Amino acid sequence: MAETLYHFINGERTAGDSGRFGDVFNPATGEVSGNLPYASPADVDQAVQSGLAAQPAWEATASPRRAAVIFKFRELVIQNMDKIAELVGREHGKTIEDAKGSIQRGIDVTEFACGIPHLLKGELSTNVGGGIDTFSMREAVGVVGGITPFNFPVMIPCWMGVMAIACGNAFINKPSERDPSAPLFLAELWKEAGLPDGIWNVVNGDKDAVNALIQHPDVPAISFVGSTLVGEHVYQSGTALNKRVQAFCGAKNHLIVMPDADMDQTVDALMGSGYGSAGERCMAVSVAVPVGKDTADELVKRLEPRVRSLKIGPYNDPAADMGPLITAEAKKRVEGYIDQGVEAGADLVVDGRGTALQGYENGNFVGGTLFDRVTTDMSIYKDEIFGPVLSVARANDFDAAVEMVNGHEYANGVAIFTRDGDAARAFTDQVDVGMIGVNVPIPVPMAFHHFGGSKRSKFGDTQMHGPQSINFFTKMKTISGRWPSGIREGAQFTMPTNR
Repeated sequence: MAETLYHFINGERTAGDSGRFGDVFNPATGEVSGNLPYASPADVDQAVQSGLAAQPAWEATASPRRAAVIFKFRELVIQNMDKIAELVGREHGKTIEDAKGSIQRGIDVTEFACGIPHLLKGELSTNVGGGIDTFSMREAVGVVGGITPFNFPVMIPCWMGVMAIACGNAFINKPSERDPSAPLFLAELWKEAGLPDGIWNVVNGDKDAVNALIQHPDVPAISFVGSTLVGEHVYQSGTALNKRVQAFCGAKNHLIVMPDADMDQTVDALMGSGYGSAGERCMAVSVAVPVGKDTADELVKRLEPRVRSLKIGPYNDPAADMGPLITAEAKKRVEGYIDQGVEAGADLVVDGRGTALQGYENGNFVGGTLFDRVTTDMSIYKDEIFGPVLSVARANDFDAAVEMVNGHEYANGVAIFTRDGDAARAFTDQVDVGMIGVNVPIPVPMAFHHFGGSKRSKFGDTQMHGPQSINFFTKMKTISGRWPSGIREGAQFTMPTNR
């Protein structure tokens, strides 16, 4: 029987008043697992108003006390790890261990946010001129909107929302309508941790909820993770209304394989980064670029049996390497790209189309797929497929590999595998990509560094988590003051200076 889901507004579950609902599916079986209300603009406004009412007192709460609530939330997430991973797997399809790994990365940022008393410190300069002291202070921006994707329904709300509320803001999460149960459970844990009602709200829905958040006059900041098409809309619409917006979008991540690379290590890295989570990661490696014919031939020779032996199963199969795609539409799209690759003349080494599991015939499964001799004019090279499809695009030399990376419109992540420090140094200097790995296939930085790509993989000036998140979720005041000393200088009609 399908579970009836809800919004979470002002500390309470509610169905809202839109009268619009959508189904949530188990991607392994195709069965409906939940019935989800879709928010109307009035529902979004209710969440905003609850945030507006609660935010001033929360910002006035001493930052160490805010940190204590965040630390309690961290403990609750750890205690409920198994339940949260079950919710993620049931609605997204990723394996339990993969789900737990992504939850841990959310915990990492939560731990970073516990240091908020230090992170919010301002600056002070004494006696900058005439007995005047100048200091800066950070203030919350107010009610922040966070539009989060289906592939990381716990990690990304933590990356955005925990930093937002640590800075004293209220946060409204609009999660994906495809897997909302885990984000809703996070809201319940926040309440249990002692977070005041109204500081963390969850509104579900589709583009109507997204646009209501963007257009609301009392939401001055929007953080987004998702597709480039939607992210560009969010960025352009939000900035046109004078909001601050950060939008983290699509990717096509390359892994350069130099002739001197440790081939065993490289193949392991490509298998995990290319096929983990069924390729539904913005940091997934979807293009391997071996340098030289011998390197390419050896790489494909080693990859083929590994891809054929991938174990595919439902999220709760402990032997599964990867689960299904999120929806039947996603499966159709990915298999359509495989068709396009064949039609364009790429060598289909391993074909994942038509994968079906006994007992899960209606699941959204696509097997591991491997293409060789992919060229830069093919759709399977240019587009983000977001599925378990790895393309091998051969390069004659190092310069051609760098040119391939820099010629792509996406620039989220890239990696190079080599034993040569000079090649690695040249590569990191020359590629125009936001996150770079050297013998690291998925170079997602830890919480105390910054996450974010460049070019059409990101819109906006700030990165996710790390110190730059403090810049995004706060506004700066600079104060210049002087206390009377009994000395009168008289009126000054010129621009003040330190002379």
